[in-house]
Amino acid sequence: MIQKANPPTRAQALVWAQDQLAGGDSPALDSELLLGHCLQVNSASLFTWPEKPLDHEQWQAFEACIKRRLEGEPVAYIMGEQGFWSINLKTHPSTLIPRPETELMVETVLNMALPDKCRLVDLGTGTGAIALALAAEQPQWHILGIDYHQDAVNLARENAQLNQLQQVQFQQGDWATGLDAGWHCIVSNPPYIDPQDPHLQQGDVRFEPLSALIAEDHGLADINIIALQAIALLDDKGWLLLEHGYDQGQAVRDILKQAGFVAVRTELDLGQRERVTLGQKQN
Repeated sequence: MIQKANPPTRAQALVWAQDQLAGGDSPALDSELLLGHCLQVNSASLFTWPEKPLDHEQWQAFEACIKRRLEGEPVAYIMGEQGFWSINLKTHPSTLIPRPETELMVETVLNMALPDKCRLVDLGTGTGAIALALAAEQPQWHILGIDYHQDAVNLARENAQLNQLQQVQFQQGDWATGLDAGWHCIVSNPPYIDPQDPHLQQGDVRFEPLSALIAEDHGLADINIIALQAIALLDDKGWLLLEHGYDQGQAVRDILKQAGFVAVRTELDLGQRERVTLGQKQN
């Protein structure tokens, strides 16, 4: 038992935290991230000076973080930030936490033969993750992020400033309603979980906004809307890319074909699960 009158060393604090979080998905990683956050150092520093003691304030802050994690709160919300692609993003419970699976969307877009001055819109931008990651790689592109919630728009703008990517524009909107036509690429990671899915009562998603997770029609309602809007707004030979659930690939391919898209295909994530489906507007 660690005495509060005598704060532990970094190594002792990690052992204590991993014991507290035992049974979770990643007790060691969570402990390292949260301790590094409280000490404002990276993980390498924790192991370079393992015998360095915490001060009382750091120890109290770390205890509070571990308590929040024990209650199920996501590490990204506790820390207030999350790495994504090559950038770092502020997070907030009003938006989804950017996930590694979504980096497939960024990779797929970057591998496409898009114009040098590509006009791209990210629908349901949340933290701005996709839009900003693409802007970091293609600063000459004209990129717009749209979200229904003004809190998300404000957060995305903060993240643009944080990453010095102020050329990306963000605005409030209801998917693509009211947008002008002539886009070369439309991307979206929309809500796609069935409201009855039992996973909504498990893990980190319990703390994330339901409005950003669930959609009617077995999770396909918003995807349907976006497909119909996109076919009208894309330039000739423009592309729509949608992230979706691992078991929704065939349904999303059918939606895109019914909307008039051609060259429809689905890309697999690192777990070899169908994750991003795309289609092209024909001439």
